[in-house]
Amino acid sequence: MPTSSSPYTAFAALLTSNGFSVSPAELQGLLLGRSCAGAGFATDPWLVDAAELLGAAPEGTVRQALLGLQEMVKTELTGSDVTLVLLLPSDEAPLSERAVALGQWCQGFLGGFGLTAGDAALSAEAMEVLQDLSAIAQVQNALEESEDGENDYMEVMEYLRVAPLLLFSECAKPVAPVEKPSLH
Repeated sequence: MPTSSSPYTAFAALLTSNGFSVSPAELQGLLLGRSCAGAGFATDPWLVDAAELLGAAPEGTVRQALLGLQEMVKTELTGSDVTLVLLLPSDEAPLSERAVALGQWCQGFLGGFGLTAGDAALSAEAMEVLQDLSAIAQVQNALEESEDGENDYMEVMEYLRVAPLLLFSECAKPVAPVEKPSLH
């Protein structure tokens, strides 16, 4: 266990100590997936979806952490930066562990996106991103502890820090101060 505590390790410890066996990566993936599909940033629906993944309603510090995570994601998606901060194990963690978390992140994202987008029509680019995420979700066993494995992992990370933004810009309505029903 690396001595430096990353946000990922801290969140993982919080979840474990509260009896949840879900990875922070999958939770963030779920949150980003639903947000990019246009779920908006209301707290209650997010906590309901998170509870479904967790298998129980989050309370206390876990609930606070989930709300903090949502605030972070909202800031990233609606801000001017064009990359996301992924909640994954730190670079000191073994590659196998990071690859598994990457797969969990993608599974969470695809689940959250599918949950929210349903069968909405998507552009070819958006479909390609979802197919890429689906392929990446299966990748954890393919990465080997080597320089090539490290490079592949870094490339995938870079892609995941940008790709969801395409889906967000396509599927999510601009965040307006007042919620108005949209006309189709």
